[in-house]
Amino acid sequence: MLIIDSTSNDAYFNIALEEYLLYKYPTEPIFLLYINAPAIIVGKFQNTLAEINLEYVQENGIKVVRRMSGGGAVYHDLGNLNFSFHTKLIEEEFMDFAKFTQPVLNVLHQFGIPGRLEGRNDLLVDGKKFSGNAKLAKAGKMIQHGTILFNSEMSILADALKINPLKFQDKAVKSNRSRVINLKEYLPDHVSIDHIKQALIDQMMMDDPQARVYELTDEDVKAVEKLIAEKYGTWDWNFGFSPMYNFKNAIKVPSGFIELHMDVLQGGVINAVKIFGDFFASKPIEELEAKLVGINHNEEDIRTLLNSVDLTAYFGKVTVDELIGLFR
Repeated sequence: MLIIDSTSNDAYFNIALEEYLLYKYPTEPIFLLYINAPAIIVGKFQNTLAEINLEYVQENGIKVVRRMSGGGAVYHDLGNLNFSFHTKLIEEEFMDFAKFTQPVLNVLHQFGIPGRLEGRNDLLVDGKKFSGNAKLAKAGKMIQHGTILFNSEMSILADALKINPLKFQDKAVKSNRSRVINLKEYLPDHVSIDHIKQALIDQMMMDDPQARVYELTDEDVKAVEKLIAEKYGTWDWNFGFSPMYNFKNAIKVPSGFIELHMDVLQGGVINAVKIFGDFFASKPIEELEAKLVGINHNEEDIRTLLNSVDLTAYFGKVTVDELIGLFR
């Protein structure tokens, strides 16, 4: 087994690293640990925009990254330790989360934390969740990865994942919001997240005498950075990969009330638009609706379009900054 402790706190890097290792080591078992700076990690089959508070995320510089596996959206920050097991795929073991959560529980029991696996894939203590786990099977291997809430900013977690359910209608996998807890509450002050991380490494070394610590090479890092540029750092993967959905929103601006309805295709392309309201327009609103069709439901692309037209002709007194809120 290779034990890899990523030194990067970049969510793009660490999520891309999971895929890189999958193909770099097609047969080697791997245990990967990483800690991300503030980021939201969404499941592969989720509608990203329907899972996040986009304005809050953008204002606070929180990265949004889609992972390879399914399941729900999770919030990562420097108080959150992430672990990942890569092993040969055994079909009958795919839905068994116990095998790779037990080593984590063994370590926590050493610290006096009475955690246990409950339901299909969650680790709880006193009925509150501190770890969610997800799996994927690809290229003959299986990856099971999970989180450990150690000292995460719970208020930011709540705000970053707080969305308006009335804005979106789709069939994408929705996240299940559980009561969560930081393990720091169960530990003395001198125990840090690094102590937990080292204990997990020690546990893996004890469980597998053949295990060895592996440090990423310059070649590894360059390959991961290439994967970020091509996939994990792109809008197409993190937002555009979302399934088809219907979006609606309404805002109040100086010129009146504006209501938006959009159909968005899989891939994030706007397919149909209807705009309603009590504003006064000198040009038919259908002209602007037609201009929006075919572009991405992406703030950058929408802002570029809005900057290219005379908005006062469609809505009266309104700015691009005011109107952009309609599409969030």
